[in-house]
Amino acid sequence: MASRLAFIVQCGLGAAVAWWVATGLLGHVRPFFAPVTAIVCLGMSYGQRLRRVGEVMSGVAVGVFIGDAFVHVFGSGSWQIVVVVVISMSVAALLGAGMILTTQAGVQSVIVTTLVAGPGQGFTRWLDAVVGGSVALLFTLVAPAAPLRRPRQQAALVVEEISGILTDTVRALREKDGDLASATLSRARDSEGMLTEARALSAEGIAVVRLSPIRRRHLPGVQAIADLLEPLDRAIRNLRVLVRRAAIAVWRDEPVPTAYLRLLEALAETTTDISRELFERRLPTHARVGLHRIGEASAVIDPSSGLSGEVMRAQIRSMVVDLLMLTGMPLDEAREMVPESMTHGPEDG
Repeated sequence: MASRLAFIVQCGLGAAVAWWVATGLLGHVRPFFAPVTAIVCLGMSYGQRLRRVGEVMSGVAVGVFIGDAFVHVFGSGSWQIVVVVVISMSVAALLGAGMILTTQAGVQSVIVTTLVAGPGQGFTRWLDAVVGGSVALLFTLVAPAAPLRRPRQQAALVVEEISGILTDTVRALREKDGDLASATLSRARDSEGMLTEARALSAEGIAVVRLSPIRRRHLPGVQAIADLLEPLDRAIRNLRVLVRRAAIAVWRDEPVPTAYLRLLEALAETTTDISRELFERRLPTHARVGLHRIGEASAVIDPSSGLSGEVMRAQIRSMVVDLLMLTGMPLDEAREMVPESMTHGPEDG
C-alpha cells in the first residue's frame, strides 16, 4: 500500500505541476491535455516512460491536428466523429505507430471534435501534451528510492519461500503426510510467480538508475541483484523437481534415508540465512560455509536409498551450486564446492 500511495501522490503532484506550467507560464486556458498526459505517462513503469511520452505526444499531434482541421471545415456532429476517428487512426497506423499511439490519435481527435472545437487551438493542445509529458519525465528523474530497494526485498522473499518449502517437504516426508506433500508441491509451483515479480522489479530498478542521473550511482547494486535472478531461477526449478519427487515418495511410501532429510533441513536453514542477509542489503557470502558442508555431505550415497531419494539428493546438490552462485560465487568455483558422489557402505562405519 505504501508504494501505491507514493505512486498516487506522484500522479497528483505531476498533474498539478503540469496544469500550473500550462496555465501560469504559458497562459493556456483549460489545458486539459497537460495533466492528463502527465498522469498517463506516470502510470507506466519507468522503463516505458520515454517511449510512452513520445507516443502520447505523437498521438495527440496527429489527432488534434486532424480533428481541429476537420471541425474548422465541417463542424461537429456524429458523422464527423466517425470520419475524424477513422482518418486520425489510419494516419497514425500508416506512420507505423503502435497500438498506443494509434489509440491516442483517435481519442484526442474525438476530444477536439466534441469539446475543444475552437479553431486554431490544435498547436496549443499539442503543446499542453508536451508539457504533461515533460513533467512526467522530470518526476522520473527525481524518482523515489523504493524501486531500487524492492528488487532485493523481493529476491529475499523468494529465498525465504524456498526455505519454507524445504521445511514443509521435510515434515511431509517425516510424517508421511500426503496432503501436506501435495500442498507443498503446489506451493513450489506457485513460487514461479514470485520470481516473475522479482524480474519485473529488477527491470524497473535498472530503468530508474538509467533514466535518473541522481540515481546513476546505484547501478552496480541494482545490477548485482539482477545478476542473482538467473541462479535463483535455476534453484527454483531444481526445487520443484525435488518437491515433486518427495511427494511421490510420500504417496508411494518409499523410504528416504534420514541422512537425506538432514540435508534438506540444513538447506532450509541456510536459505533462511541467505534471505536474512539479502533483507539486510548484504551479499550473502556468510552462507557459503554452510552450503559447502551440505555439498560435501551430499556426496555420500546411502545404499538404502531408492529412486526418489537419489533424485532428491541430486537436486539438493544442484541447488547447492545455484545458491553458491546466489552468494556471488562463479559457477566453476561453486561446482568445486560440491565433490563427486561416493558410496558409503556398512563396512565404512
